[in-house]
Amino acid sequence: MNLNKVEKQEKSIVELEIAVSKEEFESAMEKAYRKNVGRFNVPGFRKGKAPRKIIEKLYGRGIFFEDAINLSYPDAYDSAVAESKLDVVGRADIDIKELDENGEGYVFTAKVPVRPEVKLGEYKGLTAEKREVAVTDDDIGEELSRLQKRASREETRDRAVEKGDTAVIDFEGFIDGVPFEGGKGESHPLVIGEGHFIPGFEDQLIGAMPNSDVDVKVTFPEDYHAKELAGKEAVFQCRVREVKETILPALDDEFAKDVSEFETLDALKEDLKKKLLETREKSAAGEFEEKVIDQIIEKMEADVPEAMYERQLDQLVEDFAQRLSMQGLELDAYLKMNQLELPALRSMFQPQAERQVKIMLALKKIAELENVTVSEEDIENEYQKLAEKYNMEVSKVKEFLPASTLKDELTVNRTVDLIRDSAKAVKPKEPEEKTDSEPKAEAAEKKTAKKSTSDKKKVTEKKTTKKEKDRE
Repeated sequence: MNLNKVEKQEKSIVELEIAVSKEEFESAMEKAYRKNVGRFNVPGFRKGKAPRKIIEKLYGRGIFFEDAINLSYPDAYDSAVAESKLDVVGRADIDIKELDENGEGYVFTAKVPVRPEVKLGEYKGLTAEKREVAVTDDDIGEELSRLQKRASREETRDRAVEKGDTAVIDFEGFIDGVPFEGGKGESHPLVIGEGHFIPGFEDQLIGAMPNSDVDVKVTFPEDYHAKELAGKEAVFQCRVREVKETILPALDDEFAKDVSEFETLDALKEDLKKKLLETREKSAAGEFEEKVIDQIIEKMEADVPEAMYERQLDQLVEDFAQRLSMQGLELDAYLKMNQLELPALRSMFQPQAERQVKIMLALKKIAELENVTVSEEDIENEYQKLAEKYNMEVSKVKEFLPASTLKDELTVNRTVDLIRDSAKAVKPKEPEEKTDSEPKAEAAEKKTAKKSTSDKKKVTEKKTTKKEKDRE
């Protein structure tokens, strides 16, 4: 192999021009012959025994060229990458440029995406807002209410449906008298008042008796996920099979004993308050951390290759598919259910993938500048903590989590700690009061836009990615 040229291009792409010598190509030709000889029936020879020269004479010298190229260019490419000391971050685009007609070697180019150079602004001593957290009596009451519901029981009632009841219904939806796909269900338990169905659906069941029929008229929201139903008026023919009342246990010391390890309701409340406060403090700290990191990546300069975004996007979609699988749902079924194509799903994750890549690049650069290190002892201690946490043998943890991955994870965590600990937290600014001069329509539009943003699905971000072998 001879590396003829190394040329930097836009978007952190490096083009390598690589020559495979006559000797290297001849070796690959011989391998290609041995791989394929069994496919040839040549008169005068048993199948698989015909000499290479005879086969080439009958079928042409180039009969093994394609396989020989496929067998030889990966090693040549790996050697060229090692020689040029490139930090490859994606698959190379390979193009065969010159092939000697006599099979005496060839030249190919490889356009290789590499880790970009990163320039940072200030990353220590930054200032960001951090909200103050508190736990009120109402918050504790909501937690107790959730525990009540978990400990509740249902009793069948021979009376009309009331808010809070569970109505067991059969239903079928029609638009202009025609049933539509996904609009039918049987023996479906619907809690009245929780808003699980289309707005207005549940209210129309209030007052219905068991074994009675009700026509429910609704209009699908304009932003309904099934586009062919969005904004359409529909009629659901419903049959109320049963009415079940939810019986909540009394909030007393006996309740506390039943749902927790505490002897009194007051002790349970104190524990709920403590855990809520810890959760909210952790959430506020995470938000503060994200705001600091956002400032860093906003000022970061890096010519990021598309391959890095695509690889992270692949990882996010794969993680999403795994989470669906844990819930007993395959990705294809999810897409069909939500009338989505895979490209549309990928576009939903695109902003997150881009942000994660930028964070990874920034943190790696900061770790280099600050000489953030992780020792072998640190790695072993972390393995021990994970083993205790998940009640596993250390050797088992090591099977699932390679030391290199754990080292990257610890390096990232320490780098984030360094950035966060140097940052200054300030109280959020008080929102300005709206004046009467602001048009109502404009205020409503802003409220809608805010809700639309908050309703977007979030996916847990990974701070590190698996190291892949980049080869065509």
